Amino acid sequence: MNAAAVLVSAEGLEHYLHQVIPLSRAMRVRVVGISDERAVLSAPLEPNVNHLGTVFGGSACTLATLAAWSLLRSRLQCRLPAASLLLQASSIDYLRPMSAEFQAQAELAPGADWALFQRTLERRGRARIGAVAQLLAGDEVAARFNGEFVALVEAPARSSSDRVVPLTR
Repeated sequence: MNAAAVLVSAEGLEHYLHQVIPLSRAMRVRVVGISDERAVLSAPLEPNVNHLGTVFGGSACTLATLAAWSLLRSRLQCRLPAASLLLQASSIDYLRPMSAEFQAQAELAPGADWALFQRTLERRGRARIGAVAQLLAGDEVAARFNGEFVALVEAPARSSSDRVVPLTR
């Protein structure tokens, strides 16, 4: 089995997103597919529409962020399920309006080294990795997202008997 194998199903991931990120439920996000290489999420136009009858930019950015986060989170789940994953920085380029259901397809950023990311996270308790997503309206690319994510592994809480007491003179 691949060390980065995804342990979560599309249905399980969708349920998780709707529980922990209420905005995904309000947007009616669906997880179309999840694999080691790609996460694909979609959302209908209706709850994500702007005043012009096209997809609201914030909804488009949210779907792309969720797709990238879902890809990375599902890969982390296999090896370091206790790791927290946070978006550190992102950018999005809007290329054309979307006027129907839209989809985000996320994958690791070009040059991203998953093995190095994982080793760094295990050794230092903190690591960064990039992910990209394309937003599609039908078969046309409507936007491109770039995100930098940080994973953190919290140190186990110390019990009162484990506390370091400073030496006194």
